[in-house]
Amino acid sequence: MITKTLIAVIGPTAIGKTDLAIRLANHFQTEILSADSRQFYKEMTIGTAVPSHRELKMAPHHFIQHKSIFDTYSVGDFEKEAILKLDHIFKEKNIAILVGGSGLYVDAVVKGLDSFPKVPIQIREELIQLEKEKGLSYLQNELKKKDPFYFKQVDIENPHRVIRALEICRISGQPYSSFLNQKRKERIFRTIYVGIKADREIIYERINRRVDVMMENGLLNEAKDLYKHKSLNALQTVGYKELFAFFDGKEDLNFAVEEIKKNTRRFAKRQLTWNRKNNEIIWTDFGEDISILINKIKRNKLKQ
Repeated sequence: MITKTLIAVIGPTAIGKTDLAIRLANHFQTEILSADSRQFYKEMTIGTAVPSHRELKMAPHHFIQHKSIFDTYSVGDFEKEAILKLDHIFKEKNIAILVGGSGLYVDAVVKGLDSFPKVPIQIREELIQLEKEKGLSYLQNELKKKDPFYFKQVDIENPHRVIRALEICRISGQPYSSFLNQKRKERIFRTIYVGIKADREIIYERINRRVDVMMENGLLNEAKDLYKHKSLNALQTVGYKELFAFFDGKEDLNFAVEEIKKNTRRFAKRQLTWNRKNNEIIWTDFGEDISILINKIKRNKLKQ
């Protein structure tokens, strides 16, 4: 009988997942694992909305700024490390919290990674060269044709993710999404998904305000310090690449900031699409009293 429970807190960016995860961790007297792939890197703080020092002190956190942008770190690496960490936590506690905006990384912990065909290095190199010569939009269009389902879910502004999907499409002749959601790996825990929902206007308002606050807190200088490393995969992310374009003289600062807001809203849409396919989620309304959610979680635990 499985007695250990992982509570996975999910929802669109800027909706308040960190705050909810901390409150749940305090209630259940447990620890938090971050599955936000943007928050893994110690050189990126403001643009990734890393929990503040105050928040980090409120509950034990893991996988926050534990890597460098110069490290090679894959979702497979994260899966292995996260499972080891959960094994350790579950020796003393019956509940742990997983929080993140990266659906792929959440699924890696909960279900395990899917199996994909091996890709010859030349296919990857060809796609990387195409991105340099014709731009990311060229690869985005190819992915849209070959796998429209995954195109709606993936962060299409991240060239690494687009190239990864396309190389599988090319080597297999099948959509990348056809390899997803294979048989789950056996886990020592069961998972309860908790999703935060809100009207789209609220989500977009919070996103726009967060970007403004990031700029007020020094995102421009943070991006300037990282500009010389802009080709690294870790920096191919919203909030940095738009400012890199500003430093390149391709656009003015106001336009770059509006692009960050626009691309973050697009990312939130993809998160909503990803979560919509999951019918196991316990939904909580944005701003709802946490005691209501805790009762929902306890009732769900009793059902199992």
